[in-house]
Amino acid sequence: MRDCFQTLERCHREFELDLVATVPLRSPSEKVGGLFYFGRMLDKIRRHAKGELPPDYHANLGKGFDEKCGRFLRVNYDQLVERVGKGGTDEEILQWCFSVGRTPSEDDIYVWNEFMRKRGWNDEVSEILNRRKAEGGMADRSDIETAFQFIDADEGRLPQPKAPNPNPQIPEKSQHPNLKPPR
Repeated sequence: MRDCFQTLERCHREFELDLVATVPLRSPSEKVGGLFYFGRMLDKIRRHAKGELPPDYHANLGKGFDEKCGRFLRVNYDQLVERVGKGGTDEEILQWCFSVGRTPSEDDIYVWNEFMRKRGWNDEVSEILNRRKAEGGMADRSDIETAFQFIDADEGRLPQPKAPNPNPQIPEKSQHPNLKPPR
């Protein structure tokens, strides 16, 4: 009976992960106006307004990376949600952020991007990242070292790495010098 419940829990988690993976949110690494994450935040705001954002995302709306992005631009998150609700392109909304908040310099943007790109790698977010990896069944994924990588893996954009050749003395077929690739 216990095995049955464990199997049911695993299936439920896998179903939730499949649901999350189908939500068309941009990778946090995609840039708008040179900025990492901003476009993803807009995707979340728009999907939430339409009732299309899965509940797993609701608790962090306006928090975490959303909050950091708002602080970086010196824009109130609730005001940003209101502005996004009025419509416009990503670039128009970013220009609005610059007009009501601040326009970061090229150096500021570089520092922001590097800071965000490395979140979770040997910093105060590492523990959270490791917990999330374990919850998502990815604790063994050594290729996931940052929050951005986790998000991409969790949403199906970062494929499972190819397993290493268990016997390096024997080259894989595609690497064998006497085998030619098919035409």
